[in-house]
Amino acid sequence: MRILGLSAFYHDSAAALVEDGRVVAAAQEERFTRKKHDSSFPHQAMAYCLEAARTDLDGIEHVVFYDKPFLKFERLLETYLSFAPSGFRSFRMAIPLWLREKLFQKQLLRDELRKFSRDFDWERKLLFTEHHQSHAASAFFPSPFEEAAVLTMDGVGEWATTSVSFGRGNHLTMLKELHFPHSLGLLYSAFTYYTGFKVNSGEYKVMGLAPYGEPKFKNLILDNVIDVKQDGTFWLDQSYFDYCTGLRMTNDKFDRLFGAPARKPDELLTQRYMDLAASIQAVTEEIVLRLTRSLQAETGAENLCLSGGVALNCVANGKVLRDAKFKRIWIQPAAGDAGGAVGAALAAYHIHKGAKRNVGGAADGMSGAYLGPAFSDDDSAGRLTAAGAKFERLDDDALIARAAADLADGKALGWFQGRMEFGPRALGNRSIIADGRSATMQSALNLQIKYRESFRPFAPAVLREDVADWFDLDADSPYMLLIADVVVRRRRQMTAQERGLFGIEKLNVPRSEIPAVTHVDYSARVQTVHAETNPRFHALLSAFKAQTGCPVLVNTSFNVRGEPIVCTPEDAFRCLMGTELHAIAVGNLYLTKDTQDASLKRDYTGDFELD
Repeated sequence: MRILGLSAFYHDSAAALVEDGRVVAAAQEERFTRKKHDSSFPHQAMAYCLEAARTDLDGIEHVVFYDKPFLKFERLLETYLSFAPSGFRSFRMAIPLWLREKLFQKQLLRDELRKFSRDFDWERKLLFTEHHQSHAASAFFPSPFEEAAVLTMDGVGEWATTSVSFGRGNHLTMLKELHFPHSLGLLYSAFTYYTGFKVNSGEYKVMGLAPYGEPKFKNLILDNVIDVKQDGTFWLDQSYFDYCTGLRMTNDKFDRLFGAPARKPDELLTQRYMDLAASIQAVTEEIVLRLTRSLQAETGAENLCLSGGVALNCVANGKVLRDAKFKRIWIQPAAGDAGGAVGAALAAYHIHKGAKRNVGGAADGMSGAYLGPAFSDDDSAGRLTAAGAKFERLDDDALIARAAADLADGKALGWFQGRMEFGPRALGNRSIIADGRSATMQSALNLQIKYRESFRPFAPAVLREDVADWFDLDADSPYMLLIADVVVRRRRQMTAQERGLFGIEKLNVPRSEIPAVTHVDYSARVQTVHAETNPRFHALLSAFKAQTGCPVLVNTSFNVRGEPIVCTPEDAFRCLMGTELHAIAVGNLYLTKDTQDASLKRDYTGDFELD
């Protein structure tokens, strides 16, 4: 039985295909269109999924959309009526889009699906799940747990913003919900907007900026903006916000409370904004911990699954893990709306169709998130030759040895291997990698290759068998969704002068044996690399360890700022020619920058809208 899940029309459109309960393919539309967070109908992602399963739309039993448009339209309309006459300008601008993409979305989906099959039986085959059901299903059904509590936190679906479910076998029961406009995701996005970053893409910048500040505004937030109960439920004072009916997230009253208007994107990042980032991060962590503690007490569950956009806050996730109220935690790697496509398909398979679920022991059902397109060496060679690239073809051993030697020599590489990752993280198949021991690599990668803000941290990829020797973590973290501190014995003692630094001044102070991946608070967003799910990346780390004694590499996504992660060999070659990367490995093809035709060098960063 094949079921296709779709998410679209908000942000991060995606398609996912489930075959007999197994996720066999999944991809975001942005990777194909090269438009970051593309919200359009996922034509190319859907076509890829059908091709990967060697079928067409007629071979699909059901197509499932990840939320219910009528309920969402009801919420939008009721919200405007509740706040009327405030927000009429926003209402007037939004209503044509609503009518097209919410009220008549079933017909829109029908028309798009008929482009794949003129006779598609949409009345029988097209299904809809609720938004939070999709999120919860994406977290529980692929998890390695027979039963678990499920916590979903995001901006908003139809009405729910935070929900609690309990999964057992092929059943998933919704227990309770918090409803719009009271939303932890929207609260965090409000501070993303206020600190000058883009909503729905800049939240991770706020999280990365937080360690440079102090949570000086935490009590101001808790005393005025949000009322948090002991069990983690909360109420937001809407008089400080404009997201219900306006064209911005916060308003003048919010500005007065925090003493200044919202920062413009091109304004200097002062200590004040670092303190604001630290404050909203601290509030978020407190709410999440209260929610998870009360959830464990109420359900008695030993296992916890997390989903929704807030579950991408790996700092909060790390604190939940260390809090140890649950024995095990599993987080959907595509926790945001893209993962809703996976959840919609799995919900239809297990809940609608009643199909049994096979729990595979220690392994989860996401195949390491390696669910996207792959390219053979012959295919890649043809594509790269057509693009004007020059390359060597190496055997497996020679490729690993060459890459490990270049990394040990301080060079940054693009690593393009196997199937593309699903979700926001590059996990060793579409990655830029470098030596974690380098004191200058973090700055060099940000400024010369990624072309992004200097404060942004990088994540370590570490052999699973060595993780506890380098980080305060002895658990699987294959999806880069847990923060852990560098172990004390690997840290460098700072001088009194260095300890007295503030803000961005802290950036260039080495803090450990692996300074390129150690954040200013000694933390790191850890990816454990497993031989079972990614043998080639594991082999590279092992070879690097054999040469250097260190099993840790910098791992960041293979792209420049504002660009989606590369999908094709041509994308990878463009990135090589538009950055200061030394070389890229595309399968077994090795391309060094200094052997390429200099006329192909380009500055293509202007092709992408900055995030």
